[in-house]
Amino acid sequence: MADVAELVGVSHQTVSRVVNGKGRVSPRTRERVQAAIEQLGYRPNSVARALVTARSGIIGLVTTTSAHFGPSSMLVALEVAARESGLFTSVVALDRFGADDVASAFDHFSSLAAEAIVVIAPVDSLAEAVASQGASVPVVAVSGGRTFGRGVSVVHADQRGGARALAEHLMSLGHQDIACVAGPQEWFEARERVAGWREAMDEAGLSKRAPLVGSWEARWGYVAGQALVEDGLPDAVMCANDEVAVGLLRAFTEAGVSVPGDVSVAGFDDVPMAAYAGPGLTTVRQDFADLGRCALEAVSRALDGEAVDTFVRPTRLVVRGSTGVSTR
Repeated sequence: MADVAELVGVSHQTVSRVVNGKGRVSPRTRERVQAAIEQLGYRPNSVARALVTARSGIIGLVTTTSAHFGPSSMLVALEVAARESGLFTSVVALDRFGADDVASAFDHFSSLAAEAIVVIAPVDSLAEAVASQGASVPVVAVSGGRTFGRGVSVVHADQRGGARALAEHLMSLGHQDIACVAGPQEWFEARERVAGWREAMDEAGLSKRAPLVGSWEARWGYVAGQALVEDGLPDAVMCANDEVAVGLLRAFTEAGVSVPGDVSVAGFDDVPMAAYAGPGLTTVRQDFADLGRCALEAVSRALDGEAVDTFVRPTRLVVRGSTGVSTR
């Protein structure tokens, strides 16, 4: 900063006002300071600035090491939303979800003077560890619908509502025997999607097969598809996510089952490949960019001292060629 001040011929306080966007500086002087900053390649020292302004501009992000579409997309969306808000992120990816692991992550963020912490918490064990912590800064959880208590704001997409809408779409096509190929039940999203299917079936007075419970992978969809062929085909299948649906489509194709001629198939998430499956996959879209912005809005409100809240964002049904009118 001293070099910039010397080059322009102003005080270091003037340079500080330009860098931090505070205080009165004439437009001409501001332009000269900014030109000198570019010429010298000056970058503000974030630690020093934090000492002066009591703001670090850093948000801590806790996530899992999972490479699944939902958590990884959410991480990118949060990082982008933070930068759009003039903030930077420090990320800790956990492969173990004990209270000590989360406490270590929170301590790391404290050492950086992070202004808030956002946790992507899709599974029970991580959520429980977060709920057990005390934090000196606001904490926002992006989760599938769980309440955390202890001053933690929650942001999530309406998983249950999306699954209900999907089941109701299948019913509108005349399907009554709608199977559910579910994801791992320690994940909130997987449970909420099953709950949405179950509620829609119950309200319509339709009998239900027991959900087939497995993983988020295409391999599980393939195995489940083989089981459905062997046990007797339903009218339609709701899959845990699009990846599972792609595996199911493969099993049906190998067995000579026509989609949607014999069975309608639907997924969840609207991953990029969903539109290019054979046939294009009916699914439910989550707007991860919107969720990221909402999480940052929750951070902003918490920093302003507003009460903890829960933010539920809508999902959207996307109809493609894998679902059709029942022929039974």
